[in-house]
Amino acid sequence: MSNLDRQASPTVCGGRGFVVAEPVRELLSPRRVQLGESTEVRRLLPNLGRRMVGAWAFVDHYGPDDIADEPGMQVPPHPHMGLQTVSWLHDGEVLHRDSLGSLQTIRPRELGLMTSGRAISHSEESPRVHARFLHGAQLWVALPGAHREVQPHFQHHTDLPEVTAPGLSATVILGALDGAVSPGTTYTPIVGADLTLARGAETRLPLEPDFEYAVLSMSGETAVDGVPVVPGSMLYLGCGRSELPLHAESDAGLLLLGGEPFEEEIVMWWNFIGRSQADIEQAREDWTSGARFGEVHGYAGNRLAAPDLPPTPLKPRGRVR
Repeated sequence: MSNLDRQASPTVCGGRGFVVAEPVRELLSPRRVQLGESTEVRRLLPNLGRRMVGAWAFVDHYGPDDIADEPGMQVPPHPHMGLQTVSWLHDGEVLHRDSLGSLQTIRPRELGLMTSGRAISHSEESPRVHARFLHGAQLWVALPGAHREVQPHFQHHTDLPEVTAPGLSATVILGALDGAVSPGTTYTPIVGADLTLARGAETRLPLEPDFEYAVLSMSGETAVDGVPVVPGSMLYLGCGRSELPLHAESDAGLLLLGGEPFEEEIVMWWNFIGRSQADIEQAREDWTSGARFGEVHGYAGNRLAAPDLPPTPLKPRGRVR
């Protein structure tokens, strides 16, 4: 998934000094961003005042969109560095191509996990013949310094573990939840889980007190620790929780995101995560010159051009709490 913001500015993220070390209820509203020609997304991370949740550094929620007579998602070839992309669908299909030669259609509740390492490029599009509705989330996971040069690779998993309780089914996308472990490769202690709740369900989900968490509402009406969370919004929960109370007013879908607070400060710009302005400048130059990121074959269109990089030097970001 690409960040198509043509006015993107480098942003400093991460660092444990900015983590809320106690339970909180911080409701985050999305920013609407146009993605390609016909898809609008609601961007939850990075957000004003809240840049990361564990290693999760980027969260877009889109749909449900009626694309019966539309091309649907059309994201041309673009680069990534220093991160993993996670594709997760509730409705529709997305065709993934990358510079490694991967060609994979991702369907609802299947994990599409691309690890960029030092450099990769990919495209994403709705197949020519596609389902009527498109609904899902695109997320990035920041790679820690020890693994930011890892060999790029793509994984597709259709059989993911589940955790169940009365009125609740939780599919473990990444990491571990209540003893169930995803087959997706991870590089930091992390969890991502898709929660399906039946109307009237009231349950408590076990959590790791050392993790920080957030919950993204995908559909339905749910109270998360007593706070109503409407579709397209996200509730940041801080750290120090051993369980999370959930109550579904209707059939509902949520994404639980969490992990150990990310120790390193990182620099995010456009589709890159580095450690300095120089890292970002070099990545932009390499993409523009055609070096390092490879080529995506088979996409019917031109690749994305990198936006201009603002000359303003980076400033340390303010403490959230």
